[in-house]
Amino acid sequence: MESSKLFKTKTGFCHVLPDKLMLTREGAAGEAAKKLLGNSIARPLIMYGLIVAFLLYNAYISFGQKEYGVAIFFTGISIWLLYGISRSVNNSATSEIPRAAIQRVVFKPAKPGLTRACFEVFFTENGVVKKRLIFLPGSLSNGPAETAKAVEVMSSEGLLH
Repeated sequence: MESSKLFKTKTGFCHVLPDKLMLTREGAAGEAAKKLLGNSIARPLIMYGLIVAFLLYNAYISFGQKEYGVAIFFTGISIWLLYGISRSVNNSATSEIPRAAIQRVVFKPAKPGLTRACFEVFFTENGVVKKRLIFLPGSLSNGPAETAKAVEVMSSEGLLH
């Protein structure tokens, strides 16, 4: 087997191999992610699209009943979700990324209490630039230590600049 460096992620492990990055899912969170997402981002985007349709329908009904505050609220949430969908169209849930396809890796540090630390891996797939998010463990799962280890692995492999 090829030698690899690995670090813990939110749902499993990231194996940094000489020719690719390979993400594996393990444990309860990994199994849930496998069932909900698979290797595609399409399912969650479709679910968000259905929620947008439902909210816009309710906004229309509320507007017709002269409940303008509720209509504006539903419309605002719909716009926010549509913005999120448009930003996520080129995201990927692939479990293997060839190192030759990687353009750059960006580290996003955690905002304590608000977000997790993550890596954004930009790579080309069929001529299209895709983004794969690799979320790191949170503060309740020894997050700071695991994040430091992950940054060290990615830096030592020359992926993080």
